[in-house]
Amino acid sequence: MKKLLLFCSISFLLACNNTSENKAENQNTLINKETDSVDNFGIVIHGGAGTILKENMSDSLELAYRAKLEEAIRTGHEILANGGTAIEAVKRTINVMEDSPLFNAGKGAVFTNAETNELDASIMDGETLNAGAVAGVTTVKNPINLAWEVMKNSPHVMMAGEGAEQFARERGLEMVAPEYFYTKNRFQSLQSLKERNSEETVLDHDENKTAFIDAFIKDSKFGTVGCAALDKNGNLAAGTSTGGMTNKKWGRVGDAPIIGAGTYANNKTAAISATGWGEYFIRGVVAYDISAMMEYKEMSLAEAAKEVIQNKNPDLGGNGGIIAIDHNGNVSMEFNTAGMYRANMDKNGNLEIGIYGK
Repeated sequence: MKKLLLFCSISFLLACNNTSENKAENQNTLINKETDSVDNFGIVIHGGAGTILKENMSDSLELAYRAKLEEAIRTGHEILANGGTAIEAVKRTINVMEDSPLFNAGKGAVFTNAETNELDASIMDGETLNAGAVAGVTTVKNPINLAWEVMKNSPHVMMAGEGAEQFARERGLEMVAPEYFYTKNRFQSLQSLKERNSEETVLDHDENKTAFIDAFIKDSKFGTVGCAALDKNGNLAAGTSTGGMTNKKWGRVGDAPIIGAGTYANNKTAAISATGWGEYFIRGVVAYDISAMMEYKEMSLAEAAKEVIQNKNPDLGGNGGIIAIDHNGNVSMEFNTAGMYRANMDKNGNLEIGIYGK
């Protein structure tokens, strides 16, 4: 009997010890998984898509684009590496591109038919699904900052025109005179497009001429900037900023400030920013469509982005591209045009910059 009791006691102690070891092992596994998650972050940007060809680009201009793309993405990457939020990284990264005359956003915004500059932007937090957007602002230096203010400090998602600018002043954002957005090359592009539109009216029966002008008008829609990021806390964010379409009339607004079309972020799936022919990106709800295909059809980011950008959107008649990052840090830079200004950096600091087709 004593031997039986001794055997049972030893067995019980061994079982307890194994249970403790298993718990410790499971805790270590959990910690390792959490560490891996915490260590994972990344960022991806675009500076517009369109007919971007090597033969039309001078060496000096290409270097300028590459340098600015690198400056922008390193700005956001540093924020993420230091434990900053995806939202902050997106906003500050886009600021760099908004302050550059190279891109159709902020300082480099294109001109409307009335020879003014009307700017749009949006931003979205993948953790909360909160979002902010602005359209048709003319004196806000960095529209993405105003979109952030709408998201964080108002009960609304979108503001437009004078009301948005009044809100910007109340929030203490940096305001500028409309002349700040003037750049010679953008103004000349407007005059060239007006001239070609006039020629199209006169020569509308010349199919070759019409086709040429149609292509020119399509490319006048490209140039938006955008950013998507994943931070160390596993949160996603995306933002987009643009000057819209050259020669636009009647207060036209494209996809950039439309949540779900030009910008979308959801921690369940991905953060996405689009660039292209806005009317078709709105009709196709492109950014959300990619997220929805990931969530409901269980497609990967690469699969969903390819399906939407290479098949679904072109079937409608639109073209352009997207940049995106998913909750695992996978990146997509999908486009169906000749080129797209783009860059991405992972948690290890590996940098990739592209301009022309794949």
